[in-house]
Amino acid sequence: MTDMKHRYESGFPKIGIRPIVDRRKLVKAALAESTMELAHEAAAAITSVLRNPDGSPVQVVIFDTCISGMSEAARCAEQFRKNGVGVLVTVANGWCYPLETMETDPTLPHAVWGFNGTERPGAVYLAALHAAHNQKGLPIFKIYGRHIQDLEERKLPEDVRDQLVRFTRAGLAAALLRGKSYLSIGSVSMGIAGCIVDEDFYQRYLGMRNAYVDMTEVTRRLEKHIYDEQEFHSAMAWADLHCKEGPDPNPESVQIDPESKKENWKTSIRMTLIVRDLMIGNPKLAEMGYEEEAYGYNAIASGFQGQREWTDHLPSADVLEAILCSSFDWNGTREPYMVATENDNLNAITMLFNHYLSHTAQIFADVRAFWSPEAVKRVTDWQPDGLAAAGFIHLINSGPAALDGTGEQLRDGQPVMKPHWEIGEQEVHACLNAVSWRPTYMDQFAGGGYSTDYTTRGGMPVTMARINLIAGLGPVLQLAEGYTLELPEDVHQRLDLRTTPTWPTTWFVPNRVAGDPIFDDVYSVMEAWGSNHCAVSYGHIGGDLITLASILRIPVNMHNVEAQRIFRPSAWSAFGTKDHEGADYRACAAYGPLYG
Repeated sequence: MTDMKHRYESGFPKIGIRPIVDRRKLVKAALAESTMELAHEAAAAITSVLRNPDGSPVQVVIFDTCISGMSEAARCAEQFRKNGVGVLVTVANGWCYPLETMETDPTLPHAVWGFNGTERPGAVYLAALHAAHNQKGLPIFKIYGRHIQDLEERKLPEDVRDQLVRFTRAGLAAALLRGKSYLSIGSVSMGIAGCIVDEDFYQRYLGMRNAYVDMTEVTRRLEKHIYDEQEFHSAMAWADLHCKEGPDPNPESVQIDPESKKENWKTSIRMTLIVRDLMIGNPKLAEMGYEEEAYGYNAIASGFQGQREWTDHLPSADVLEAILCSSFDWNGTREPYMVATENDNLNAITMLFNHYLSHTAQIFADVRAFWSPEAVKRVTDWQPDGLAAAGFIHLINSGPAALDGTGEQLRDGQPVMKPHWEIGEQEVHACLNAVSWRPTYMDQFAGGGYSTDYTTRGGMPVTMARINLIAGLGPVLQLAEGYTLELPEDVHQRLDLRTTPTWPTTWFVPNRVAGDPIFDDVYSVMEAWGSNHCAVSYGHIGGDLITLASILRIPVNMHNVEAQRIFRPSAWSAFGTKDHEGADYRACAAYGPLYG
């Protein structure tokens, strides 16, 4: 098995907890111990739920002592800096001095939990501290339990626990982006604007770098065999065993001969190794004498242009995208890679947001068509009912829909998409068995290659999302929570054959919201979508996406998340409490990107 530990050799960001206590001697003596106990309770709540991308529990650093003044606050900041802390949580049991105990690093996501008890005014410190942060232009998340607790209580109320986990999950996602890179392999595909890499967006909003490699570098590595030959043979054996080839959709006159198809498979697998090595490096290449190539680009996401300069004469990138985006390959289960077809970097970043919040693989798709119940009835003579009664959206694209998207992983007998550390060997085989690898249409991909053909199982809760860049505004995020849909087989076939049946299909129904200008109608969701692409994640993660977007100062222009699941910095309410969407826009504009 290839050792990929170097993928995160610099480690993961940690969560820092700052216990705060009143500096007055008698008060400090009375509350220091209980405040530290609350800090440890908060840490336990976080570590019991949250994982790093490799599946290991997140690490929490609690400052050695309670902070009661500027000297201790400075020592805490230094300790956290040395320990790689990327997210802050302040915990207070009673009153403290806000201006003397606060942390002022504007790039660190920060939440404060004030214990809600009447004996000591932790909630008063909470109110004073978030007011100080807001006055100084340092947005902070405010965690305030609904119910009064007794002073001796240590157990976190459920609402406090939920907000604490939601904040730290989103905060870690933001921290994971910082210092990493997006790798653009090639340039703009077929005139798609999402391929244009906006360095200002990456640097100022995400804290990321950008790397660029021409597709000729992939050609060079193919020709000079700059990849692990031993791993290539293992990968080919795996593909021969598990990747079953489906019917060729092309007329016989243009079909590729069997020997050339076999060579296309070899090229596709080599491309998979090469793109992975470009993203994260491979120490094996240094052993082969390719020291520079061994480094990689520290990329947590990438995109491959493909069409048309590549696909007119070489196999498409569908195989590499499908395999890398999945949670498994010939080396077993592992964290999926975020690789966007057509170098749509905005969709790649959306996939990355979804992945860091859910730890699951992602479905990259065209938002292809809205099927109204009337149109379905006309074409198939079937009257949609149940989830499909108001119509549904056809999501389909050639390559980077992860094989996890088949829905063949199970939890309690229901289809799911799991984090890679929960996926069993039988589930891997079930996903692979549900996929037919179909030769590409030669009129679209003259160089040949293979696409994945599967249909996502119905009933899975999913979230469809997309970041768009708008001139004069900047990035905006849109999302729609809903469910995958399973159509009667004959209906699916009739509808699927009207588009590109050799590609993976996901039938999607957004959750409708009565009276909402967009989500009252499935057609309106399709009509309001801001691009031809979307990223689909398992689970209803819309609330987490909204929290992450607020950390990065990206407004959300469209969502169907209930109000009680929306968690943003407390300052957002100062920009308006009746129009939350407008307040989000105003707050993001006022504070600007997280990294300036």
